[in-house]
Amino acid sequence: VQLVESGGASVQSGGSLKLSCKVSGYISGSYCMGWFRQAPGKEREGVAAIDSDDTTNYADSVKGRFTLSYDNAKNTVYLQMNNLKPEDTALYYCVAGVASGPFCYSDFDPDYWGQGTQVTVS
Repeated sequence: VQLVESGGASVQSGGSLKLSCKVSGYISGSYCMGWFRQAPGKEREGVAAIDSDDTTNYADSVKGRFTLSYDNAKNTVYLQMNNLKPEDTALYYCVAGVASGPFCYSDFDPDYWGQGTQVTVS
C-alpha cells in the first residue's frame, strides 16, 4: 500500500485547506484510513480516522472543524480543514492499516504511512 499526500500549504488563521491522499494497493478485510499530524517538538497525534463502513472518528481538538471522507471510486482520502488555528500547524501524514476491531479511533495503530504534507497556520 502506498499513500501520497497533497494539499498542504500556508494559510491564515480562520482559513481552510483540503488535504488529499491517493491510495495505491489493497488492504484485505476491514481497514482504517485517516490522518496523523506532528507539530515541531511534539509527538505524533491521530487527527481523524474512517473505517470500511465510512464511520469517522475525530480527535477532540479538531471536532466540528475537520471532516474526513473517502472516495472509493478515486481511491482517495480527503481531510477538509476549516477554521484553522495556529495550533493546527504540523506535518500531516496520511495513514492506513488493518482494522483491529469494529471501529477505527483517530489514534489507531497504522500499518502504512505517507511522506507527509506541511500545513502552516499563521
